[in-house]
Amino acid sequence: MNSEGALLAVDQGTSSSRAIAFSTAGEILEVAQYPFDQIYPRPGWVEQDPEIIVATTLSAIREVLDQLTRRGIAVIAMGLTNQRETTVAWNRRTGDAVCNAISWQDRRTAARCRQLAAAGEEEWLTARTGLRLDPYFSASKMGWILQNIPDARAMAKRGELALGTIDSFLIARLTRRAAHVSDASNASRTALYDIRAGRWDAELCDLFGTPVDCLAEVRDSAGEFAVTDPSILGTRIRITGVAGDQQAALIGQAGLRQGDVKSTYGTGAFLMLNTADRLLRSNRRLLTTIAYRIAGHTTYALEGSILSAGTTVQWLRDGLGLFEHAEDIEQLANSVPDSGGVYLVPAFTGLGAPYWELEARGAIVGLTRSSSRAHVARAALDSVAFQTWDLLDAMSDDGVAPSVLRVDGGMSRNSLLMQRLADILDMPIQRPHIVEATAWGAACLAGLGAGIYQSLDDTVALWRAETSFEPKLDTHCRQLALDGWHCALRAVTLAKP
Repeated sequence: MNSEGALLAVDQGTSSSRAIAFSTAGEILEVAQYPFDQIYPRPGWVEQDPEIIVATTLSAIREVLDQLTRRGIAVIAMGLTNQRETTVAWNRRTGDAVCNAISWQDRRTAARCRQLAAAGEEEWLTARTGLRLDPYFSASKMGWILQNIPDARAMAKRGELALGTIDSFLIARLTRRAAHVSDASNASRTALYDIRAGRWDAELCDLFGTPVDCLAEVRDSAGEFAVTDPSILGTRIRITGVAGDQQAALIGQAGLRQGDVKSTYGTGAFLMLNTADRLLRSNRRLLTTIAYRIAGHTTYALEGSILSAGTTVQWLRDGLGLFEHAEDIEQLANSVPDSGGVYLVPAFTGLGAPYWELEARGAIVGLTRSSSRAHVARAALDSVAFQTWDLLDAMSDDGVAPSVLRVDGGMSRNSLLMQRLADILDMPIQRPHIVEATAWGAACLAGLGAGIYQSLDDTVALWRAETSFEPKLDTHCRQLALDGWHCALRAVTLAKP
């Protein structure tokens, strides 16, 4: 392996854009991060300003490049990872977005998805895509844009409109519109891509009214995607790795073997299990997806998506004012021994896997006069652990029972939460020395695509655990806690608006 130079990872997330430079041995060299706000035009609608996404991404990249230049370190190649399902439409000629990006959290197309499900369209969609008829995925968002944004349909007919996920939009902007490309992992999250055949599905595109010509060229997750235009970054950088954020995290966690499982705790939380070349159909409404495609060979995964994890902490901070900084929740929650019987169900935008309750709304139950903000904070952290248990329980019903869980993402730094995970799951939790596993996975793909690594197996030896959390809770207490959670969950799902 070449030890000279840096692999630049761009991690464009839901609430911030980051650039991280790694050595080829997996050590972080430089980091830059720029946060941005979400836009909530109506209840259930969540948008982002595409120009702010571009601006924050470019600012992060330029800052890291400046730092590397001062240290005399050259960039070998760039890897890109991104928030998945978030959808952008832009003018191919100018590169300008025609409307705000529609976030993966957005629920505006729920009625349309229900209508299609009632018409019997879900079963064949799931068979081809591994996904569900849900507003979470990109297809219904693309259909909404074409139907509701002035001139979008006309632009598509003239061949002027590009539709894509954040990776394809950023590559278009980084190359001054020279490329409209994506990778198989991102394509698999649109509900327009046949994950067995490995191509855009014409019938699915017709179902959502989305012209295939508007979509990106789909490539392997490692290889030559494009080269940045020097007028954008002041230099040419090869983009040689692309993957959706959760797939990148699986790679960054060295989850390359069948049965390896990781859970990333960020804005949402996402549990992903490597199923190798086995396309496993879940009996408990988990998702089947493409983990990555290398040299034409597809590796699949089973995934469970928790829609609200870090979002819950942000709401306690910004909506209720319980603390000033997100990281303050650990100290506040640690000031009480438990939640005092309080349960928080964070269904702010419905519930994801394995429930898929589109209309569920959040609730705090079990409050008494002695309940305090510390109990609510503790209940918020507990909700993440409980939802993870539900996902692993669903995986167990699908015939998969992991023995250890690797964690990453911003919330994994919260040791109280990690210990609670170990206790509720009754399973060891491993936190890696590189918590930024998503960015590291993108760097691994870039290194592979640039020829620095001969295979992803070269990166496995670079992974190591920083901390392990062992379960300490007795079976009776664990079951009581889970019973209370499921009672709270039933109350929310039965009381839909």
